[in-house]
Amino acid sequence: MGVLVGKQAPDFTAKAVDGGKIVDNFKLSNYKGKYIVLFFYPLDFTFVCPTELHAFNDKLTEFKERGVELIGCSVDSHFSHLAWLNTKKADGGIQGVKYPIVADLNKTIARDYDVLVETAGIAYRGLFLIDKNFIVRHQVVNDLPLGRNVDETLRMVDALQFNEKNGEVCPANWTKGTKAMKPNQEGLKEYFKA
Repeated sequence: MGVLVGKQAPDFTAKAVDGGKIVDNFKLSNYKGKYIVLFFYPLDFTFVCPTELHAFNDKLTEFKERGVELIGCSVDSHFSHLAWLNTKKADGGIQGVKYPIVADLNKTIARDYDVLVETAGIAYRGLFLIDKNFIVRHQVVNDLPLGRNVDETLRMVDALQFNEKNGEVCPANWTKGTKAMKPNQEGLKEYFKA
Protein backbone atom coordinates (compact mmCIF):
# COMPACT_ATOMS: atom_id res chain seq x y z
CA MET A 1 0.00 0.00 0.00
CA GLY A 2 2.72 2.53 0.86
CA VAL A 3 1.08 5.92 1.19
CA LEU A 4 -2.28 5.73 2.93
CA VAL A 5 -2.91 9.48 3.10
CA GLY A 6 -6.25 10.32 1.49
CA LYS A 7 -7.43 6.71 1.72
CA GLN A 8 -9.81 4.90 4.02
CA ALA A 9 -7.97 3.62 7.11
CA PRO A 10 -7.62 -0.17 7.04
CA ASP A 11 -10.03 -1.50 9.64
CA PHE A 12 -9.19 -4.36 11.96
CA THR A 13 -10.53 -6.40 14.84
CA ALA A 14 -7.97 -7.77 17.28
CA LYS A 15 -7.23 -8.47 20.90
CA ALA A 16 -6.05 -5.48 22.90
CA VAL A 17 -5.33 -4.34 26.42
CA ASP A 18 -7.31 -1.33 27.61
CA GLY A 19 -7.68 -0.09 31.16
CA GLY A 20 -5.59 -2.99 32.43
CA LYS A 21 -8.00 -5.54 30.95
CA ILE A 22 -7.90 -7.76 27.89
CA VAL A 23 -10.40 -6.82 25.18
CA ASP A 24 -11.18 -9.71 22.84
CA ASN A 25 -12.71 -7.78 19.94
CA PHE A 26 -11.10 -4.36 19.73
CA LYS A 27 -12.35 -2.82 16.46
CA LEU A 28 -10.78 0.33 15.02
CA SER A 29 -13.96 1.34 13.18
CA ASN A 30 -15.74 1.62 16.55
CA TYR A 31 -13.91 4.96 16.73
CA LYS A 32 -15.41 6.27 13.47
CA GLY A 33 -16.66 9.79 14.03
CA LYS A 34 -13.64 10.61 16.22
CA TYR A 35 -10.09 11.59 15.42
CA ILE A 36 -7.65 8.70 15.86
CA VAL A 37 -3.88 8.59 16.26
CA LEU A 38 -2.85 5.00 15.62
CA PHE A 39 0.83 4.37 16.22
CA PHE A 40 2.95 1.27 15.81
CA TYR A 41 6.05 0.40 17.80
CA PRO A 42 8.44 -2.54 17.35
CA LEU A 43 8.19 -4.60 20.56
CA ASP A 44 7.22 -4.67 24.20
CA PHE A 45 10.04 -4.79 26.77
CA THR A 46 12.53 -2.95 24.56
CA PHE A 47 14.30 0.40 24.86
CA VAL A 48 12.99 3.32 22.75
CA CYS A 49 9.45 1.92 22.84
CA PRO A 50 8.64 2.58 26.52
CA THR A 51 9.90 6.16 26.19
CA GLU A 52 7.41 6.69 23.36
CA LEU A 53 4.47 5.03 25.10
CA HIS A 54 5.07 7.13 28.23
CA ALA A 55 5.55 10.30 26.13
CA PHE A 56 2.18 9.73 24.45
CA ASN A 57 0.58 8.99 27.82
CA ASP A 58 2.06 12.18 29.29
CA LYS A 59 0.14 14.14 26.62
CA LEU A 60 -3.04 12.04 26.80
CA THR A 61 -5.05 14.93 28.29
CA GLU A 62 -4.01 17.17 25.38
CA PHE A 63 -5.11 14.53 22.86
CA LYS A 64 -8.45 14.09 24.70
CA GLU A 65 -9.01 17.88 24.75
CA ARG A 66 -8.73 17.77 20.95
CA GLY A 67 -11.16 14.84 20.70
CA VAL A 68 -8.42 12.40 19.68
CA GLU A 69 -8.37 8.70 20.55
CA LEU A 70 -4.82 7.41 21.00
CA ILE A 71 -4.16 3.75 20.14
CA GLY A 72 -0.84 1.88 20.25
CA CYS A 73 -0.08 -1.34 18.37
CA SER A 74 2.73 -3.87 18.18
CA VAL A 75 3.19 -7.46 17.05
CA ASP A 76 3.30 -8.71 20.65
CA SER A 77 0.51 -10.72 22.26
CA HIS A 78 -2.12 -9.22 24.53
CA PHE A 79 -0.50 -11.21 27.36
CA SER A 80 2.82 -9.49 26.71
CA HIS A 81 1.09 -6.09 26.64
CA LEU A 82 -0.60 -6.84 29.97
CA ALA A 83 2.67 -7.97 31.56
CA TRP A 84 4.42 -4.81 30.30
CA LEU A 85 1.60 -2.64 31.66
CA ASN A 86 2.09 -4.33 35.03
CA THR A 87 5.83 -3.55 35.01
CA LYS A 88 6.98 -0.38 36.76
CA LYS A 89 8.39 2.47 34.68
CA ALA A 90 11.64 2.30 36.67
CA ASP A 91 12.00 -1.31 35.51
CA GLY A 92 11.40 -0.47 31.84
CA GLY A 93 7.66 -1.04 31.95
CA ILE A 94 4.70 1.05 30.90
CA GLN A 95 2.69 0.98 34.10
CA GLY A 96 0.26 3.88 34.10
CA VAL A 97 -0.34 3.99 30.32
CA LYS A 98 -4.07 4.64 29.90
CA TYR A 99 -4.83 4.14 26.20
CA PRO A 100 -5.51 0.88 24.33
CA ILE A 101 -2.64 -1.22 23.04
CA VAL A 102 -3.54 -3.60 20.21
CA ALA A 103 -1.98 -7.05 19.81
CA ASP A 104 -1.05 -7.74 16.19
CA LEU A 105 0.37 -11.21 16.77
CA ASN A 106 -0.39 -12.40 13.22
CA LYS A 107 1.12 -9.14 11.82
CA THR A 108 -1.83 -8.41 9.51
CA ILE A 109 -2.43 -4.91 10.89
CA ALA A 110 1.22 -3.88 10.46
CA ARG A 111 1.13 -5.37 6.96
CA ASP A 112 -2.10 -3.53 6.07
CA TYR A 113 -0.55 -0.23 7.22
CA ASP A 114 2.66 -1.13 5.36
CA VAL A 115 4.93 -0.77 8.40
CA LEU A 116 5.89 -4.44 8.80
CA VAL A 117 9.61 -5.20 8.63
CA GLU A 118 9.13 -8.61 7.03
CA THR A 119 12.66 -9.86 7.70
CA ALA A 120 12.45 -9.06 11.42
CA GLY A 121 8.73 -9.71 11.96
CA ILE A 122 8.25 -6.38 13.76
CA ALA A 123 6.78 -2.99 12.86
CA TYR A 124 8.52 0.26 12.07
CA ARG A 125 7.49 3.26 14.18
CA GLY A 126 4.51 4.17 11.99
CA LEU A 127 1.99 6.83 13.00
CA PHE A 128 -1.34 7.52 11.29
CA LEU A 129 -3.69 10.44 11.94
CA ILE A 130 -7.20 9.39 10.95
CA ASP A 131 -10.03 11.92 10.66
CA LYS A 132 -13.66 11.59 11.74
CA ASN A 133 -14.57 10.15 8.32
CA PHE A 134 -12.00 7.34 8.82
CA ILE A 135 -9.63 8.83 6.21
CA VAL A 136 -5.87 8.82 6.85
CA ARG A 137 -4.80 12.47 6.76
CA HIS A 138 -1.18 12.21 7.94
CA GLN A 139 1.35 9.44 8.23
CA VAL A 140 4.97 9.25 9.25
CA VAL A 141 7.20 6.20 9.53
CA ASN A 142 10.45 6.16 11.49
CA ASP A 143 13.18 3.56 11.37
CA LEU A 144 13.57 1.41 14.49
CA PRO A 145 16.15 3.49 16.43
CA LEU A 146 14.42 6.85 15.83
CA GLY A 147 11.90 7.87 18.51
CA ARG A 148 9.00 10.15 17.65
CA ASN A 149 8.16 13.68 18.76
CA VAL A 150 4.73 13.63 20.41
CA ASP A 151 4.44 17.42 20.21
CA GLU A 152 4.72 17.17 16.42
CA THR A 153 1.79 14.75 16.44
CA LEU A 154 -0.27 17.26 18.43
CA ARG A 155 0.78 20.00 15.98
CA MET A 156 -0.51 17.92 13.08
CA VAL A 157 -3.82 17.35 14.88
CA ASP A 158 -4.08 21.11 15.43
CA ALA A 159 -3.30 21.79 11.76
CA LEU A 160 -5.92 19.30 10.55
CA GLN A 161 -8.59 20.66 12.87
CA PHE A 162 -7.72 24.27 12.00
CA ASN A 163 -8.00 23.50 8.28
CA GLU A 164 -11.32 21.73 8.74
CA LYS A 165 -12.75 24.60 10.79
CA ASN A 166 -11.39 27.59 8.85
CA GLY A 167 -10.62 26.33 5.34
CA GLU A 168 -7.19 27.92 5.51
CA VAL A 169 -3.98 25.94 5.02
CA CYS A 170 -1.11 25.69 7.46
CA PRO A 171 2.33 26.74 6.16
CA ALA A 172 5.69 25.31 7.23
CA ASN A 173 6.29 25.40 10.99
CA TRP A 174 2.72 26.55 11.63
CA THR A 175 1.55 26.20 15.23
CA LYS A 176 -1.82 26.84 16.82
CA GLY A 177 -2.43 30.58 17.13
CA THR A 178 -0.02 31.61 14.36
CA LYS A 179 -0.86 32.91 10.90
CA ALA A 180 -2.26 30.53 8.32
CA MET A 181 -3.18 31.36 4.73
CA LYS A 182 -5.99 31.16 2.23
CA PRO A 183 -5.31 28.33 -0.25
CA ASN A 184 -4.73 30.55 -3.29
CA GLN A 185 -2.10 32.82 -4.82
CA GLU A 186 -3.47 35.91 -3.05
CA GLY A 187 -3.33 34.09 0.27
CA LEU A 188 0.31 33.16 -0.33
CA LYS A 189 1.24 36.75 -1.20
CA GLU A 190 -0.59 38.04 1.86
CA TYR A 191 1.18 35.48 4.05
CA PHE A 192 4.64 36.50 2.81
CA LYS A 193 3.87 40.20 3.21
CA ALA A 194 3.26 39.74 6.95
